[in-house]
Amino acid sequence: MVVNWNRKELLRACLDSLRGQTGVSFETIVVDNGSVDGSADMAEREFGARVIRNRENRGFCAANNQAIAVARGEFVALLNNDAEARPEWLAALERVCSSAPDVGMAASKVLVWEDPRRIDKAGHLIFPDGQNRGRGTGEMDCGQFDAEEEVLWPDGSAAMYRKEMLDRIGGFDEDFFAYGDDAELGLRARIAGWRCLYTPRAVALHHRGATMGKDSAPRLELIERNRVLLAVKLFPWSLLWLNPVFFTVRAIATAVKAGRGAGDTAHFPGAAGKWRMTRAILRGQWRALRMAPVILRKRRAVSRMRKLSPRQLRRLLLAHRLRLKDVA
Repeated sequence: MVVNWNRKELLRACLDSLRGQTGVSFETIVVDNGSVDGSADMAEREFGARVIRNRENRGFCAANNQAIAVARGEFVALLNNDAEARPEWLAALERVCSSAPDVGMAASKVLVWEDPRRIDKAGHLIFPDGQNRGRGTGEMDCGQFDAEEEVLWPDGSAAMYRKEMLDRIGGFDEDFFAYGDDAELGLRARIAGWRCLYTPRAVALHHRGATMGKDSAPRLELIERNRVLLAVKLFPWSLLWLNPVFFTVRAIATAVKAGRGAGDTAHFPGAAGKWRMTRAILRGQWRALRMAPVILRKRRAVSRMRKLSPRQLRRLLLAHRLRLKDVA
């Protein structure tokens, strides 16, 4: 399944990589979110993909749910339109996802397209305030992630999910729209008792920040809003009450790095850039607070499918904790 919005050439490269997959049979579903660059026609004409056409941009979550609803396989794989999969990617994911009945998710080794020697994500880690990031992000690929192992959840840019799991717990939360949606689905699945396995043999290359741009204030606003929503919906209360404390600690560490011209704040240069970034974060938090009543109702629904106790969930999150120096 590939979600697309006005990225014709990226989509062409993505679909070409899927055409080269070996060792597994599959169907390709493209959900086009109202593109005006001919992407949908190209996907049908050149690759024979099954295309679902939306008149407007419905976001990553709703578009994936559309594809999940019509998918006919035992497993569904997601590949971003700004990612390209190596030939054995799909078969490797299917192998680990089918290795045990409680494995509901499979994670890829995602490399940086611009520099394939560097890790983009190898599964996910999370900071106790809800900010999550790929395991090994930015590191050189020196074999440190070459073992198949359990991880917290897969990155949605290149992942596989068991259809049975999605039928039981539901698909992506459409209130998230985009960013952090894979974290919400992955953590909800873990709460419901499903596991995630990572395999280094499933390799994809990802253009970082190609959808909205890493210097995009709306992107940062969505990320911050969804960080808060994730915590409100799924975190145990013992961590949720401390969320402002963890956020403050992370903000201070980020400010220190910004003073050195390091970290993701480098994408917002100068005083004007830092003010634009701060405003985006504050707007994201305000939007999350306005949505809190809806998300709290969803929290009660999640509790009805719970297999992990709050104590077990806290232990799981802290076991896959993102280090402060990395999250900053």
